[in-house]
Amino acid sequence: MTEPVSRALPARARIVVIGGGVGGSSVAYHLALAGERDVVVLDRHELTSGSTFHSAGLVGQLRSDPTLTAMNRYSVELYRSLQAGDNPPGWVECGSIRLASSKERWEEISRQAGWAATSGLELQQISASEAQELFPLMVTDGVVGAAYLPTDGQVDPSQLTYSLAAGARAMGVQFHTHTRVLGIDTEGAGLRRRVTRVRTDKGDVECELVVDCGGMFAAEIARMVGVRVPIVPMSHQYVVTEAMFEHRETPLPSLRDPDLLVYYRQEVDGLVMGGYERQSLPWTASASSYDRIPADFNGRLLSPDHDRFVEISENAVVRVPSIADVGIRSFINGPEAFTPDNEFCLGPTDVGGFFVAAGFCAHGIAGAGGIGKVMAEWVLEGAPPMDLWHMDVRRFGQSYRSPSYTLARTVENYESYYDIRYPAHERTAGRPLRTSPAYSWHAAHGASFGEKSGWERVNHYDPNAVDADEQWRPDGWAGRHWSPAVVAEHRATREGVVMFDETSFAKIEVSGPDAARLLQWVCDNDVARGPGTVTYTQALNASGGIECDFTVTQLDAQVFLIVTGTAFANHDAAWIRTQARHLEADVRITDVTGAWACFGIWGPKTREVLAALTPQSLENDDFPFLAMRETTVGDVPVRMVRVTFVGELGWELYCPAEYGANLWRTVWEAGGSHGIVAGGYRAIDSLRLEKGYRVWGADIDPAHSPYEAGLGFCVRLGKEGGFLGRDALVAQKEAGVTQRLACLVLDGTKAVALGNEPVRLPDGDVLGRITSGGLGYSLGASIAFVYLPVGRDGGTDLTADGTRLQVGIFGEWVGATVRTDPLYDPRSERVRA
Repeated sequence: MTEPVSRALPARARIVVIGGGVGGSSVAYHLALAGERDVVVLDRHELTSGSTFHSAGLVGQLRSDPTLTAMNRYSVELYRSLQAGDNPPGWVECGSIRLASSKERWEEISRQAGWAATSGLELQQISASEAQELFPLMVTDGVVGAAYLPTDGQVDPSQLTYSLAAGARAMGVQFHTHTRVLGIDTEGAGLRRRVTRVRTDKGDVECELVVDCGGMFAAEIARMVGVRVPIVPMSHQYVVTEAMFEHRETPLPSLRDPDLLVYYRQEVDGLVMGGYERQSLPWTASASSYDRIPADFNGRLLSPDHDRFVEISENAVVRVPSIADVGIRSFINGPEAFTPDNEFCLGPTDVGGFFVAAGFCAHGIAGAGGIGKVMAEWVLEGAPPMDLWHMDVRRFGQSYRSPSYTLARTVENYESYYDIRYPAHERTAGRPLRTSPAYSWHAAHGASFGEKSGWERVNHYDPNAVDADEQWRPDGWAGRHWSPAVVAEHRATREGVVMFDETSFAKIEVSGPDAARLLQWVCDNDVARGPGTVTYTQALNASGGIECDFTVTQLDAQVFLIVTGTAFANHDAAWIRTQARHLEADVRITDVTGAWACFGIWGPKTREVLAALTPQSLENDDFPFLAMRETTVGDVPVRMVRVTFVGELGWELYCPAEYGANLWRTVWEAGGSHGIVAGGYRAIDSLRLEKGYRVWGADIDPAHSPYEAGLGFCVRLGKEGGFLGRDALVAQKEAGVTQRLACLVLDGTKAVALGNEPVRLPDGDVLGRITSGGLGYSLGASIAFVYLPVGRDGGTDLTADGTRLQVGIFGEWVGATVRTDPLYDPRSERVRA
């Protein structure tokens, strides 16, 4: 296949795509497919000359994330269709095998079978001997079983790129190779800053939009506009063997043995063999400098590192012994761009019109088709077609501007690529980074810390554990990182008073003349009700899906404080900034998370503890639920906010960070006579499950509306001026919802749903997947949530109380009953006590 011929560089194009690898070519192809033909693709050398040309070319569809699975499934559909066209990409639908060489890995495969059922993939669990029949070169020593997915395959990465480029060019896209980008011009400032021009060594191109598809060069390109893309080029090695078998009528499936860290695929009459070693090597990036790839590193490889490949080669012989008896045709050592969390870097940035599609983490060939599709819609429509926050380049906080932190997290991610991801597992690299003012107190009192968005957060306190509560330890994976201390902290919240350090909760201040106008448009609830009011609300997209879920406290006529989840600071701020840009609102949007400590004090004895510390009356008439008062607690100036995420009476206390240690100590000492207990986030999660509080990114997301999620009580359709998504909600309300989030109680308490498990009618078809689950210790129940079909036109309403269903947990179907939500204190009498 020949490379598209470059023409004279145009002086203007609506969209400039930088990078002619598989990512850039796919984005260009899908832009053109969507009808946008005024597109120019620039590449510093030849197409595929970055990382694409040396990619291994494996295409696996199933992932733990339903979104990525859907993207990969689309890729396969696309590659099939291209293979039947004029420019075939070398697609071979050979299937794939994933071995389990340990009991734990077999459990993982059983869990993956559940994911496959919810995604419509026909994954088969097979025996070791059946795997050997499909891949005769392997031996079965130590193999417990395997997963076989017949629709997986492999593709030639370069041919795929040229196939996409040919299709894009046929639809009018221009490709210009040997054209090096020298700079990207912008105009405006703050929310009004946006790209205007791309400067190259062949001339300048005025444009409205730029898509950075630079692969391992993407971070360098983004720095031209002051945007950080935290990727690290990692040295990834594999070999291509000499002939190992006679010609086969059907190709070998690809084979992965993650317990041995290796993968294999057929290459003519030999094998490609590689893996993810425990002693990795980053390339160009260091702890004190960003990646600086040599200007002449085009279409090149790194020198083979035989010593570092020993671990992989020795493991490979364990599973395929005959590989030791053949020669090596070629040894590939090429840099691949990895991210700190093994997710892509996609989407818009804080610079208007500047998008990123990079950080493919060695599985970009599988995702390339889906990446191109979602990016084209994102660029042209202003929003992605599905929830992509976990891939959004804006998810990374300020800490990832640090080369050392980025490097440490990325190296850890690469070296644990094939590790089993158990629930509640905690990463260790780059810790501790962000800490609460009370961090030292927590450590001295036996805290077991977790980490989220760089914050050290208390999961539980080991001294709170009571041996008798071991009876609650769930079976399987759910019990691996479980502690009986969570039971004690949960019960103390229901029966007494507990302090929780919530300093990590993200806090976003929105201020300025247009602050109220902006937030009234962004939020479905009425949030501008006067200083001292607190409102629980959602921010919706045009389709009525939930983009954000937070509380808004009005501090002054032009000042509002948004409090949201720890991991959602960048997401929610970015969404609000986008709407502010559209409205041309005169506002300032500031992340003030680190400036304020926040402690939650909850439980029926909370009022007794706090009343002795503050001049503020805490009686309902003076301080109702969903209100804020500025006062003092002990010697500390605070904002007291009467809210809850555990379903009990209580307040969140906000104070400037420098007062935080004093405030924690003051409340703790005052609560001693009341039996106060310190609690962690694991208890909060079990408490919120009982109360039916939703979590964004799990129970609620951009694909579901407030009416579907059971949050219709937040919607104010009659609000003056309307709000974003209102029209969609009006239409949905008139037509009626087709699905609704339902609460399940599983039979017994030993089986716990972790998320993404399939749900079906007894012995029937799969209806949906679990969004979140866990144990509720006050109710003595295993609780889970799932979206279920709602009866319409005389149909069965599966969300009705008492409906019997089954949940697939590690290959076993566990009985479950739909129960009216919320299970605990349905009238919220305890919250408003």
